[in-house]
Amino acid sequence: MARALGEDLAQEDSSSLGSDSELSGPSPYRQADRYGFIGGSSAEPGPDRPPADLIRQREMKWVDMTSHWEKTMSRRYKKVKIQCRKGIPSALRARCWPLLCGARVCQKNSPGTYQELADARGDPQWMETISRDLHRQFPLHEMFVSPQGHGQQGLLQVLKAYTLYRPEQGYCQAQGPVAAVLLMHLPPEEAFWCLVQICELYLPGYYGPHMEAVRLDADVFTALLRRLLPRVHQHLQRAGVGPLLYLPEWFLCLFTRSLPFPTVLRVWDAFLSEGAKVLFRVGLTLMRLALGTAEQRRACPGLLETLGALRAIAPSQLQEEIFMSQLQARLPGAQAIFEAQQLAGARGSPKPELPQIVVQPPEESRPPRRKPQTRGKTFHGLLPRARGASLEGAPRAHRSSVSFLDTRF
Repeated sequence: MARALGEDLAQEDSSSLGSDSELSGPSPYRQADRYGFIGGSSAEPGPDRPPADLIRQREMKWVDMTSHWEKTMSRRYKKVKIQCRKGIPSALRARCWPLLCGARVCQKNSPGTYQELADARGDPQWMETISRDLHRQFPLHEMFVSPQGHGQQGLLQVLKAYTLYRPEQGYCQAQGPVAAVLLMHLPPEEAFWCLVQICELYLPGYYGPHMEAVRLDADVFTALLRRLLPRVHQHLQRAGVGPLLYLPEWFLCLFTRSLPFPTVLRVWDAFLSEGAKVLFRVGLTLMRLALGTAEQRRACPGLLETLGALRAIAPSQLQEEIFMSQLQARLPGAQAIFEAQQLAGARGSPKPELPQIVVQPPEESRPPRRKPQTRGKTFHGLLPRARGASLEGAPRAHRSSVSFLDTRF
């Protein structure tokens, strides 16, 4: 019996979904998987999953980096980014996420702020709206099963605190799943400051009353599709599927409703280290997986079929190691288009005319370049562009594509 129990404990789940429709019907004897989802399947770890020894090595690397965080960020930023792409060990996410997004600094600079907000009386209008949404956030997770449990009550306090912290913005329904994932890993105060950083630093304008930044980034995503996946873009146009039909659920909820939970955590690791550009790469990858082949597009002649295909990608392709390997594959021209669209569509400026943006001049118009006489070094090595600097030298008016990391606090 002890052997059987040990085998059960050794099994890990890789298919827990964060959506409300993950499972149908309650069962009194279902157990929670390693992520806390009740009734999650207990599949064996996939062959691509890192072995235990490698996970321990990564844990030691993260312990070393977080022990000297300021020094690490000033001298070894590239190593941090690489390690985040490989995935932060589960045991250390609670330590790493607040450091990556700068929530630890905010908490240190504002002692007692969260407690004051949590103890204060919330706006009755927002409190009623938040209370109605609590049961929708991961209802199959053990933290959020009971209305009086610490999960739903903690979520209520965090979301209420944000409405008091930013009364001009109030509450957005998409903040619920984001705050819930943070609470799965962090105490309420740290989860609150991480939510503040995501809403104000990583995705400013996303959760406000008009969501103007979501509309702007929908245009950016359309430009990326037009350039990188032209056939997919043409199919979406023919089917009448605009970006606002699928992009808000992806970006506002940070893919918590669209990907298996292990993959969500890996995407968040990269997002908190590299910024909003990760969301575009994830969206492009999902488009390629759902509509990348001619056969897939022929099977989706209309709007409803196309939207259904975006929600019905094979689970095997969304497995964390497989999906992240595709996500990290280099997309030619993606960064150039992204920077050009961001420069043209700075927050607060008029909506950019995307088709008129010229990202690269024609190949034949480029003057011939002579090989620099630098004894093995290229000009890129001699004159690196400062990370976070704008393309034209002017300060950016909106979020940086490399997130809080480049402030090197």
